[in-house]
Amino acid sequence: MEKLEEQKKTEKKSKILLEVKNLKKYFPIKAGVFKRTVGWVKAVDGVSFYIRKGETLGLVGESGCGKTTTGQTILRLIEPTSGTVHYGGVDLLSLSKRKMNKYRSKLQIIFQDPYSSLDPRMRVKDIIAEGLKSAHIGGSRKNRYDIVKKYMDRVGLSPLYMNRFPHEFSGGQRQRIGIARALVLNPELIVCDEAVSALDVSIQAQILNLLDDLQKDFNLTYLFIAHDLNVVKHISDRIVVMYLGKIVEIANKHELFINPLHPYTKALLSANPIPDPTVKRKDRIILRGDVPSPANPPSGCRFHPRCWMAKPICSQEDPPLIEVQPDHYVACHFWKEMAEQN
Repeated sequence: MEKLEEQKKTEKKSKILLEVKNLKKYFPIKAGVFKRTVGWVKAVDGVSFYIRKGETLGLVGESGCGKTTTGQTILRLIEPTSGTVHYGGVDLLSLSKRKMNKYRSKLQIIFQDPYSSLDPRMRVKDIIAEGLKSAHIGGSRKNRYDIVKKYMDRVGLSPLYMNRFPHEFSGGQRQRIGIARALVLNPELIVCDEAVSALDVSIQAQILNLLDDLQKDFNLTYLFIAHDLNVVKHISDRIVVMYLGKIVEIANKHELFINPLHPYTKALLSANPIPDPTVKRKDRIILRGDVPSPANPPSGCRFHPRCWMAKPICSQEDPPLIEVQPDHYVACHFWKEMAEQN
């Protein structure tokens, strides 16, 4: 029995594509004429998780909880304060900028805003081909443009549009350009940073279906950052829940929705609307107060000032993120009591 458990753990580890450990990103607060550092905004404070090859890991939480900063720090678009990000056995955060460039093609991002993420002065063909040129892929300009045509067609854009500028496209079309730009380098991992939040609902569905098809065709792995729980549930395999710079729960999507073990997760799920105007939620949880400032987070568990289950220990000790069930992690002193309530 013990050998079987060890074998399962070994298999899980072998499938891990990216592993993040104790990742932190603090932004300095400057004041005075000489811009002295008087404090720190703890945007990401000790985040740890892993992503298996071929899966979609959803990352959810309220606005300002550190989701986007986590994604950008992993890719080193923002330099981290501390922590490790292991990809293929290499700690990306320990690499020089020159060595990091070798991994850029394998780690790509789709930005939230399809308007500001594209250079308005560049033609679509040059926007998509820019990564190929930087990575010295494709050889001649003609060959690079041939590759661009192929990927434009794959994401649902006519190659006839390649000489147009971004302002000549709709929001959904611009996001397809962003997807083609990420896809053209043949990456293994794509960070989707609120990739559909700026789009209409009907266009959201098209982009989600496109991402799903591309994942199957190109064996892609996604870190899907969003605040819409229905979208995350639709596309994700596992879900990470963040609150004020920390992870409070990680679980399989079905397990998370049926059996949330952290009070914040339960409150978040209770706020998810039911698509039926005649049905009123009986389990709606209204949290008291506002989200504390990441510049001055509360002691102990960061959720305790708003938690209905909080006890003195919650303000004194920060609960560690522990595996309480297979592949189900939670950071709460009273997760057993929460399990009894479900």
